[in-house]
Amino acid sequence: MTDPRLQSPATARNRQPILEVLRTVLPERARVLEVASGSGEHALHCAAAVPGWTWQPSDPHPRALASAAAWRGQADLPNLRYPLPLDVTADWPTGEWDAIVAINLLHIAPWEVAESLMARAGACLVPGGVLYLYGPYRRGGQHTAPSNEAFDADLRRRDPRWGVRELDEVVAEAERCGLVLERVVPMPANNLSVVLRRG
Repeated sequence: MTDPRLQSPATARNRQPILEVLRTVLPERARVLEVASGSGEHALHCAAAVPGWTWQPSDPHPRALASAAAWRGQADLPNLRYPLPLDVTADWPTGEWDAIVAINLLHIAPWEVAESLMARAGACLVPGGVLYLYGPYRRGGQHTAPSNEAFDADLRRRDPRWGVRELDEVVAEAERCGLVLERVVPMPANNLSVVLRRG
C-alpha cells in the first residue's frame, strides 16, 4: 500500500524558521487556519511545537488533503484538526480565527487568490488577528536575489498568471481589507515572512 504522506525538502528547511517567527506574533493559545497546506508538514510541526495552537490545515487538492490527514493520523495530536477541502476563492469555514497562515501560496496562484485571501482575512480574523505570509517577494520593483528572478521567469512560463509578487502591492491589497503591515522578516533562501494584523 502506498504511503500517502508527502515530504517536501523545502518544508524541512523552512519549518523551524517559520515557527520561530510565528511564536513571536501569536499568543500561546490561538485558533489557526492554514490555507494551501500542501503536504501538511508545517501543520504537524507547528501543532507539535505549540500545544496551545489549534491548527486547522486545508487545501483544495485531494492528494494534499490525504497527505495532511496521514501525517495527522500518525502524530495523533489533539490540537491538529483533520484537514479541510478549501479553495481560497470559494466558501470558507464559518467562525473567527486568531491567525491565518499562507506559506508559498501567492506566487503559484493568480492574483485573484491574493485578493480573496486578504478579503477573507479581513472578515474572518478576530480584531488583532494575524495574517502570516511566507514566500519570495519583489521589493521596490526589484527581485531580492538572482535566484528569485529566475524562479519568477520559470513560474510565468508555466502560467502567466503566476509570479513573484511585489510586496508593496500585496500590502496595499491587505490595507484595503483592514489589515496593517506589522513586520517583514528576512528568511532563508531569499524568502520573507510578512506579518499583517487586523486593525
